[in-house]
This record gives sequence, C-alpha cells and structure tokens, in this order.
Amino acid sequence: MSNLKLAAKITHVPSMFISEQPGPNFGCRSAAIEGLKEIGRRCDALGVDTIVVFDTHWLVNTAYHINSRARYKGIYTSNEFPHFIQNLEYDYRGAPELGDDIARRAAEKGVRMLSHHVDTLEVEYGTLVPMRYINADGRFRVLSIAAWCPWHEMEDSAKIGASVREAIEAGNANVAILASGSLSHRIHDNNEAVAGIHTISDEFYKQVDLRVLDLWKHGQNKEFVSMLPLYSKVCHGEGFMHNTAMLFGALGWDGYAGKAEILTDYFTSSGTGQVNAVFPLAA
Repeated sequence: MSNLKLAAKITHVPSMFISEQPGPNFGCRSAAIEGLKEIGRRCDALGVDTIVVFDTHWLVNTAYHINSRARYKGIYTSNEFPHFIQNLEYDYRGAPELGDDIARRAAEKGVRMLSHHVDTLEVEYGTLVPMRYINADGRFRVLSIAAWCPWHEMEDSAKIGASVREAIEAGNANVAILASGSLSHRIHDNNEAVAGIHTISDEFYKQVDLRVLDLWKHGQNKEFVSMLPLYSKVCHGEGFMHNTAMLFGALGWDGYAGKAEILTDYFTSSGTGQVNAVFPLAA
C-alpha cells in the first residue's frame, strides 16, 4: 500500500484571517476554511502523520530548497500583508529525514536541491496559513519546500515532485502533499485592492482558470501539463505555478489519469483565482 495518502491543490489567501474577525468581511472565506479543515479530517482518516507543502510564498532565486528543521516554531507577521496576518504563533514538528532524502533523490536526477537544517530559516505563510486550519493542534509533522521559483524550469520542478513521491514510498511516514497557491494570480492594482477583495482582476484569467478546473475534473491532465508553462506566465500563476508542477510530478505528470474532486468551489480573491481540490491516488 502506498505511503502517499492524499494530494491536493489548496488556497492560502490571507483574507481567511479577516473572515474570522467581526466586521463587513466576517465569514467571507468560510467555504475555503472548511475545505482546508476537510483536508485535515481526511488526513486523519487516512492515517497521515506528515504533510509536505510546496510553498509559493517561499521565494528562491537559485537552486531548489527544503526547510528540514526538526521543529518549526515562532511568531509570524507577514511582511506582504501585515494588516491581514499578525502575530501568528506556530509550533510544528518537522520531517528532516524526509527532506534530506528528497534532496538526495533530486540530485540524482540532475536537479540542484538543498536540504537545510538551520534554526533561523523561517517558514512562509504559504505553509503557515493552511496549517492553521489543517493542522491547528500540530498533530502532523510538516515539511516545507520552496515553490516560488522565478528562474527555474518546469521540467525540474516535475522531477522534484517525482523525487518527493519516491522518497515517500521508500520511507515509513504516511504523507499528504499540498500544492499551496492560487491559480491565476494577477493581484489588483493598489487603488482597486480594497474594493476588489472578492473579485478577479480580469475576466480572461477567470475563464482560463475555469477551463483548467474543467480539465482537472475530467482527468485531462496530459492537456493540462502541456499548457502549464504558458498558463503560468500569461495568467501570472502564483510562484510561476512550480508548486503545481511539483504536485503533478508526484502524481505522474502527463501519465496521471485521476479526476480532481473540488472541495471548495472556485472563488476570486483580491484579483486572484482560488480553489481547494483533491487529486485521487491510484490504488
């Protein structure tokens, strides 16, 4: 039986925080929050003990990187959205052995990937926000992999995903993998941001996003990975969508035949397109 138990593409919009607070936007992201909590419940039911997050808020300019700290602990305020995410306390056990094995396997495929055991290497909110809802009590170990990769090749990110899958299957942990980030990601211009918290920045991006979801739901994954490089550029995919390339690399790339289950219907947030979707795993 496979040690990979669950695979998903998830949202990490910071507006989930203001959705929790009294005011005009109270409850606005309840569906997104519930979708993430449902992923946590499914992880429990499947016996998951470790979650690997492909984090599009961890920017790296050269090589690929894994935060292989034995423990992630701190207080986080977003330097991007300090008015949304402030003083977020977190404490999660890490998965250093898995991180090291992934890096080793990626190197064997010719991809430069580094696994870091550095206590001052902080975790970004593409990991911390979903963990707030999926893993609030810290019951799952966490491994964060950088996926904001502006100068990297999609093919290498797919190899990273394959390396993650191989390391999972060779190990003893029961693992979920989460591609954390949006679909289209053209955030509203500054003067439109407050009024546009629930809208898309251009209808074109929304229509392409919806077509992508249609491909996922019908298992047309070969078509999707073929369009992924251009889609990530034209629609400003978050982190250039290397998280999604890693996810599909773990699933089997263009050979994956699964049909996605949409847990949280497509929604627009601050100009971007968002979803929570689970990808079924072959028996």
